[in-house]
Amino acid sequence: MDNLFDFFGDALGNLPVEPHLINNYRDARTIELIRSEREKTLSPFAMRTDKSRGRIHQEEPCAIRSPYERDLGRIIFSQSFRRLRHKTQVFFNPVNDHICSRIEHVIYVNYISTIIGRCLNLNIDLIQAIALGHDIGHSPYGHTGERVLNKCIKSVDPSLFFEHEVHSLRVLDVLEEHRPNEYGLNLTFEVRDGIVAHCGETYDEYSLTPYRNKTEDEVSKKPEKDRTRPATLEGCVVRFADKIAYVGRDVEDARRAGIIGNTDFVSSEALRRLGSTNSEIINILVGDIVHNSLDKDEICMSRENFAAMNEYLNANLHGIYLAPKIKTYENMVTLQIEAIFDAFMDCTDDIEKAASSKNEAIRSFASYFMKHPEPDCPSVRKVVDYIAGMTDTYANACFDELYRV
Repeated sequence: MDNLFDFFGDALGNLPVEPHLINNYRDARTIELIRSEREKTLSPFAMRTDKSRGRIHQEEPCAIRSPYERDLGRIIFSQSFRRLRHKTQVFFNPVNDHICSRIEHVIYVNYISTIIGRCLNLNIDLIQAIALGHDIGHSPYGHTGERVLNKCIKSVDPSLFFEHEVHSLRVLDVLEEHRPNEYGLNLTFEVRDGIVAHCGETYDEYSLTPYRNKTEDEVSKKPEKDRTRPATLEGCVVRFADKIAYVGRDVEDARRAGIIGNTDFVSSEALRRLGSTNSEIINILVGDIVHNSLDKDEICMSRENFAAMNEYLNANLHGIYLAPKIKTYENMVTLQIEAIFDAFMDCTDDIEKAASSKNEAIRSFASYFMKHPEPDCPSVRKVVDYIAGMTDTYANACFDELYRV
């Protein structure tokens, strides 16, 4: 880096600049040169900032931040990101503060993917933007809320669907208010792609290679149940990290919540390979991915540890997610979301009447509906957009306001 400043120092130092101006050509050019030199040392398979396919709407570059750093800032300062702290990960309405919430899961994915990406010498700015934005459109009540909203929207129009990864992109592209009366965060192609293609809930992927020829339509018009690979190796890292982040943590939370005991949850072979605690599982799986992916255009796990991880994931499904206590909560939140959906769909028949309702929940929905940034989209889509943006706490309060006698 000293050589860089020695080489360009005289030329840059002679440029006139007023010290009180932050955004000036000299600073911007210096920072650009520093970033360029730093990125020359990245893996040949990494996504370089200057190779980005850019934004849908062109913007003036920032003098300080790279495009991916800028995307990260827009994500973490958004209202949708803040609401994640009151959304379910797996366990509904926990009174135990140590039970994982959606925002904690996002932070874990960010940490795990950053560690892997740094070891593989990838673009960390891109990884962090994808990781911290990947669940920004998740519904209240976790995957139960997601399934119920999908059922609700299909009951009105079978051609429509709700999936949290697709809705995360919709939040970032359409719904999030960036500035007063200005909607959509206008993120880069690579960040948007990584978010919409992040879903780690397929249990048969022990290896991922980037789909670098992906088109904009394949990102913005992603079909239902599509599991197309991310366009960058950084996106592939986040997709693996999403799985690693919850496989062991859900077991710890289930024990804490009394849903499973402290007895062995999986086979002795899976325990021997991955351990029994969240920290052991993460440590082994991260090390496995790094070892098998070094100097490759691929994110890969050994087949043996992949099989052990899948055993954990399947044990989680049957021992935790389908446990009687969880199913009881699922029945309750299914009723709540369906009831809220029905009430708001009724409102769309006469939205002006709803706007003058004595019921605060109906008035709030009507205000949202009339200010929706996509006025011509179907009414059912606006209803689902509104419910998907709720926290668990607000959904509970909304149900109470709508149906109390």
